[in-house]
Amino acid sequence: MRDNQNTDLIHNPKGGMPRLLEIMRALRDPVGGCPWDIEQTFATIAPYTIEEAYEVADAIEREAFDELKGELGDLLFQSVFHAQMASEQGLFDFNDVADTMSDKMVARHPHVFGDESPDKSAEQQTQDWEKIKAAERAAKAQAGVLDGVAAGLPALLRAVKLQKRAARVGFDWPEIDMVLDKVSEEVTELRETTNAEDQFEEFGDLLFVMANLARHMDIDPEAALRAANAKFTRRFEYIEDQLAQRGKTPAQSDLAEMDGLWNEIRLADKVTKSDT
Repeated sequence: MRDNQNTDLIHNPKGGMPRLLEIMRALRDPVGGCPWDIEQTFATIAPYTIEEAYEVADAIEREAFDELKGELGDLLFQSVFHAQMASEQGLFDFNDVADTMSDKMVARHPHVFGDESPDKSAEQQTQDWEKIKAAERAAKAQAGVLDGVAAGLPALLRAVKLQKRAARVGFDWPEIDMVLDKVSEEVTELRETTNAEDQFEEFGDLLFVMANLARHMDIDPEAALRAANAKFTRRFEYIEDQLAQRGKTPAQSDLAEMDGLWNEIRLADKVTKSDT
């Protein structure tokens, strides 16, 4: 243990937030810290931050609440890591992060913390929230409608956010059938492409309009795709289990056999769904 570490705090199981901050400071200490932690930067840590956010979402999706505490801790540690690096550069520290968030929440909830009436519907609060955020963007000289939509967001999520922003100023299809027509149009264009560059572009256009369709249907496309991934995983595991009972692996099977097993589990899913 190094002399410049608060040993008692680091080993205090009830040390709370101060303990975590001290552990992070010790890990980044040039003298006696962890070599891996010391060499990290904002850019190298950012992918881990995104990954931890998704692991939180995954635990919630699976209702694995026994895991959620740990996953939230992992995500919190990412904020602590970034704040420590910022503090070392004289930019800000963790308290500044917390204060900034607190100021934002107080400013965005005048019906809770200010003089506005608390008698608001959730819909009215959403409208007021957007007005407050628009004023915040204006204060940051973000005059464009699409300014402030983070480029680092997952592509599907960013597509929905861009479309929502454009819709606020009337740039939107008024009817869902028009969006469905656009989906068909993009599928046709994708079918007709003959080179890789055009296929790449048309595929992107199709994904973008599918995100728009999800928005019009009030569906979270990320959540829908996660559910589809989970369903595919469960059904493929059924194929593996059934093949194992026949003394086979998927590599020793063929498409016809696996497709037959796929149809079995798909039919079973439909029966289960109809019974609920």
